[in-house]
Amino acid sequence: IEALKKLKLASADSATDSVESCLDCLLKALAHNNANASEKVQEMGVLSLLPTLLAPQSSCTPKVANIIAEVAKNEFMRSPCVEAGLIPPLVQLLHSKDQEVLLQTGRALGNICYDNEGRSAVDQAGGAQIVAGHIKSLSQNTDPDNGKLLTVFCGMLMNYSNENDSLQAQLINMGVIPTLVKLLGLHSDNTALTEMCLIAFGNLAELESSKEQFASTNIAEELVRLFQKQAEHEKKEMIFEVLAPLAENDVIKLQLVEAGLVECLLDVVTHTVNGDRDEDVAQLKTASDLMVLLLLGGTHTHKPTSISVSQQLPAFARKILFRKLWAVFTILLFTPPDGNCIQMVESGIVQKLLELLDRHVEEGNVTVQHAALSALRNLAIPVVNKAKMLSAGVSDTVLKFLPSEMPPVQFKLLGTLRMLIDTQADAADQLGTNSKLVERLVEWCEAKDHAGVMGESNRLLSALIRHSKSKDVVKTVIQGAGVKHLVVMAMSEHMIMQNEALVALGLIAGLDLVGAEKDFVGAGLVQVLHKLLSDERTAPEIKYNSMILICAVMGSEPLHKEVQGLAFIDVVSKLRSHENKTVSHQASLTEQRLTAQS
Repeated sequence: IEALKKLKLASADSATDSVESCLDCLLKALAHNNANASEKVQEMGVLSLLPTLLAPQSSCTPKVANIIAEVAKNEFMRSPCVEAGLIPPLVQLLHSKDQEVLLQTGRALGNICYDNEGRSAVDQAGGAQIVAGHIKSLSQNTDPDNGKLLTVFCGMLMNYSNENDSLQAQLINMGVIPTLVKLLGLHSDNTALTEMCLIAFGNLAELESSKEQFASTNIAEELVRLFQKQAEHEKKEMIFEVLAPLAENDVIKLQLVEAGLVECLLDVVTHTVNGDRDEDVAQLKTASDLMVLLLLGGTHTHKPTSISVSQQLPAFARKILFRKLWAVFTILLFTPPDGNCIQMVESGIVQKLLELLDRHVEEGNVTVQHAALSALRNLAIPVVNKAKMLSAGVSDTVLKFLPSEMPPVQFKLLGTLRMLIDTQADAADQLGTNSKLVERLVEWCEAKDHAGVMGESNRLLSALIRHSKSKDVVKTVIQGAGVKHLVVMAMSEHMIMQNEALVALGLIAGLDLVGAEKDFVGAGLVQVLHKLLSDERTAPEIKYNSMILICAVMGSEPLHKEVQGLAFIDVVSKLRSHENKTVSHQASLTEQRLTAQS
């Protein structure tokens, strides 16, 4: 208290020596009992004196900034620091050339920024831009003192933007990410700075807009290199926390695989799968989560790491399953479709996966469901596996997840069933006559907010008809109002989907034209076929199947009238000179049919 009284008097008299002495006493008091000393500082109105003591040329300035940094460690002092007008003079001190001034100023601003009010004040004063500039200019300097300053500045930006999307976006726009990635590479031996960079990455990586910047750097190589150097569990966990959000991006996902993350994760599995310590179980679980992220998504990231590793995969899978951990299906990321997939099915992996999935039907763990279904889909790729997996009851287990409202699970469920019934007529017949499944497919065909689910639903609906060639399946699809979706699918931007739709529609017309007639008319099938045949950009296969379908619907009076009304003969006759012989031949046959029934 005496020191604070003297500080008030000395600051009023501008007595530098007295002020410094009082500042030293105050720093000692804060070191002894920070909270108590901070309360006294607030009670005696000392904060309002400090802006005038933050003169750039004053020898007191580093100590004043240090005091502000210490009192701002207390939550109850941060707002008073802002209200006392400390932010503008502190931000001005960021232009100083004195390293100690910069260090203490960075600490002070970083601690005040821990609360939203402080962030707003620093934002208005332009503090973040100055600090980002310092980090960029200092990044090449590997001097230890410089490393300490960089750590403080990185910490300041981390506090400034923590859990604030707009401020994080501001830092991204400033180009902070490439600078921090360079820091990680140049200062990898500086533990404190490395940890601060990792925490900053973890914050920024959550923002989708950051992924493009991260992808343009060598972040994958740096993180994998850093991971390989770590022996401590805590440090590995810090890196895992950065890798997880980054691995959700397809471009970065491939970069991570190419940088050797696969080998790192398999190494973690090898060293922890038989461990009993909590630390081992945690690492195995985290590595498994990360492998799931690498496995899932649109981009194919198959990359067998080596013949020896590839041969160990089934053994890894069995070990992990034995421990009742669900990491087995992550291993499938590294299995070529026909090699280890066949071996894994023979080793009984499917049954273990089904038991595991059964435990997660009610629990609703989306990550487990998503990844397990991904694994089953991959296992179902080889033709020899399909019948074995169907016999094991895979389709029955997969159908238990039909009620799921989670698009990732829906998407993988659809893909798994479609892969299973490929060339399997009996399975397609059984599933195609399941009215609940067909109703759900029709519902998902309208999921415009989830294009992947919508596309897979259409493809499975078509596949049920194409692989079963069953009148009962066709009837179930008609009754379930699925025909209109197949007509829409025929106009897809993807040729494979167009073709699948036209073949399915041809089978519907051939097996139950009377039953489908109303739906064909309502969905504008004839108009769709006219567009496909008239468009010069339409692929030959699509033109061919469209003409087959035209012939198939001529037995329906209302459809026949629509065909005549659109002058199909003119369109078809032009196709007789098509460069593709199959198309030109079918055009001749179709023209004859149209002429005969005109």
